[in-house]
Amino acid sequence: MLNEFKDFIAKGNVMDMAVGIIIGAAFTAIVTSLVGDLINPIIALFTGGIDFSGWFYVMGEDTFASIEAATEAGVPVFAVGKFVMAIINFLIVAFVVFMLVKMVNRIKDAAEEEQEAAPEEPKGPSELDVLLEIRDALAKKD
Repeated sequence: MLNEFKDFIAKGNVMDMAVGIIIGAAFTAIVTSLVGDLINPIIALFTGGIDFSGWFYVMGEDTFASIEAATEAGVPVFAVGKFVMAIINFLIVAFVVFMLVKMVNRIKDAAEEEQEAAPEEPKGPSELDVLLEIRDALAKKD
């Protein structure tokens, strides 16, 4: 079983996957910062600072000023606002990732077009052409 595990780990796909997960985690931090620190403030500017995360319903008869206060009191809370913010953040992240993938694909396509557009170097005469020239030259000498 230990040898099978070594074989599994040594395969290239597993290493590629590990690198992808590590890069993905780092990329997640960047996108989360982009959304939280740059995009959400712009959205708040246009919506008048509306923060849906404070929208909640207490599952009981008590009233609380915030979700944190209700949670600390041990009261069940239906946190609609946090769910709405999660959906908004997901849509923003999905759009940012879409734009990044679109940009990478555009760069990749441009690189492929450059390779295709590169003119082929003129090839010299083929063996057949050389042999035909030799034949014709010999025929003229006779």
